[in-house]
Amino acid sequence: MTKVFIDGKDGTTGLKIYNRFENRNDIEFLLIDPEKRKDLNERAKLINESDITFLCLPDAASIEAVSLVENNNVKIIDTSTAHRTLDGWAYGFAELSHEHRRNIETSNRIAVPGCYASGFNSIAYPLIKSGFINDDYDIVCYALSGYTGAGKKGIAQYEDENRCSDLDSPRLYALTQEHKHLKEMKAVSGLAKAPIFSPIICDYPQGMVVSIPLYTDKMNKKYTKEDIYEMFSEHYADSDIVKVRPLGYTESMIASNTFENRDDMEIEINGNDDRILITSRFDNLGKGASGAAIQCMNIAMGIDEKTGLNIGE
Repeated sequence: MTKVFIDGKDGTTGLKIYNRFENRNDIEFLLIDPEKRKDLNERAKLINESDITFLCLPDAASIEAVSLVENNNVKIIDTSTAHRTLDGWAYGFAELSHEHRRNIETSNRIAVPGCYASGFNSIAYPLIKSGFINDDYDIVCYALSGYTGAGKKGIAQYEDENRCSDLDSPRLYALTQEHKHLKEMKAVSGLAKAPIFSPIICDYPQGMVVSIPLYTDKMNKKYTKEDIYEMFSEHYADSDIVKVRPLGYTESMIASNTFENRDDMEIEINGNDDRILITSRFDNLGKGASGAAIQCMNIAMGIDEKTGLNIGE
């Protein structure tokens, strides 16, 4: 029986992770007294008694939690931004490469990717790794997300019956080009410089579409749409979770809210031989957060990575 502690169980991601264990009989939960959830000694005790601890905390609190580890056998799976680009931490996106998967299998320190970064790196990493584009390509990325990505305060704001009318409309943010996921997007993809990134938060709960447009004459050679599709298909050929859809899979419009409560991701290549649009669609709370965390745990435990996940067709 694997002993699991969630530090920060009452947050959006923590609750999602906790609820996913409802029907699993291979997990023993270590639960903290609600009155002691900020007690450093009690948290340290439970972290070190666990086999696996999920950190569902702000960055500073996650760093503090890691400093409490004394038992070298404890696996830490951190959902915050704090450790995603640090040496010694496995980046929790197993489908990117065999090396990423091996690191998750063997490391006691696993950083769960950010939601936007998951979509971005699912596209940019194969493009750069394959040599289809150079690391200095001028990438522009835009993304649509449900409001649950904004956390408890954002959710309360959107679900307030007296909310501001601005929330009825999609809202572009990170206008200074300083979004917290940019460091991760640049480092993991292998880009030499950060992309231009325009995230948009929308008036629906869950779901995300991340898009990268490309001019084919700016790539390392003038690839066709079929060339790009074949490369992505080969890159993700072994995955049941990241699926590359056939060319022409969507005829007209890609909705961003159709993967709610799913833990898989789909990639589509659209456009023409001059201008390509590559999209990654998933649930920002699934493959973009708690689903990815559970997948990392399963891989680290050496069991079927899809255990407890909701994978669509």
